[in-house]
Amino acid sequence: MLSKKSILITGGTGSFGKAFVKKVLTQWPDIKRLVIFSRDEQKQFQMAQDYPVDQFPQVRFFIGDVRDFDRLKRALKGIDTVVHAAAMKHVPIAEYNPMECVKTNILGAENLINACLESEVATVVALSTDKAAAPINLYGATKLASDKLFVAANNIRGWNPIKFSVVRYGNVMGSNGSVIPFFLNRRQTGILPITEPTMTRFNITLEEGVDMVLHALEHAWGGELFVPKIPSYRIMDVAEAIGPNCEKKVVGIRPGEKIHEEMITSSDSFYTYDLGKYYSILPSVPRWNLDDYIKHFTASKVSEGFCYNSGTNTEWETVESLRRLIKEHVDPTFDLR
Repeated sequence: MLSKKSILITGGTGSFGKAFVKKVLTQWPDIKRLVIFSRDEQKQFQMAQDYPVDQFPQVRFFIGDVRDFDRLKRALKGIDTVVHAAAMKHVPIAEYNPMECVKTNILGAENLINACLESEVATVVALSTDKAAAPINLYGATKLASDKLFVAANNIRGWNPIKFSVVRYGNVMGSNGSVIPFFLNRRQTGILPITEPTMTRFNITLEEGVDMVLHALEHAWGGELFVPKIPSYRIMDVAEAIGPNCEKKVVGIRPGEKIHEEMITSSDSFYTYDLGKYYSILPSVPRWNLDDYIKHFTASKVSEGFCYNSGTNTEWETVESLRRLIKEHVDPTFDLR
């Protein structure tokens, strides 16, 4: 699929970016070019140590910000595939610095779309979040706007055969700033702060997130928003898995937090199809024939009013399964006892 391709990933030095680069280079060593685009020079320097130029001549590190349209245009020269992972994602920071979040997540998305439309790029997949479904915080609202921009970009492409699609998933296990690394670090104090004991979240591993993006790159027709079928976890089970002997201290919900997350709302159900491993929220007016799409993917429409909520999910992680996943995907030294 990516053999001889030239790929650019924005936010390429983040948790997802690192996992994506590793997977691509392992599975497609004959890739023509892999450009890691990000604004953090220190992270680029550190990541470059893992990919020395004499061993990985196809890997390029490109300093740039999605807020900078001209820099994006320069970076996209000769690129045919784009994965958009750059975002300002920390909820409390976004609440305190709203316009900075808007500039990166919304205006940055617009910049990337316009730069791609003026280039030879053929396929774009943008990463979203469960917080974009019925958002109550600024981060979620900006990502919803970003999702809408990428889906709508298929309507303004004109003669250009480029395809834009979106993947939306829940909390990535072990990603920077997420709850599991936070609890692993705090358990040494003997106290794990719990915002709300009944809180639930969707759970996905980095590898599953990468596989989902690769699926979208290969199978998207343009305009879809893909959602994975993944388990939920209860925050108290995460705390018990990591610090069974720790005090669980309730500290209250942070600004912009939900008790439960959604990835598909009841309003989305009118356009949502079950593809088997994934759901696909389709544009209200797709540019391709809907019957052909349903036949090609053996898709079935979900029931009217269907919603996909972490609190009412039918698949759940347990304390034991969480411990196994933490050891496998987050901290190999984690003690399962």
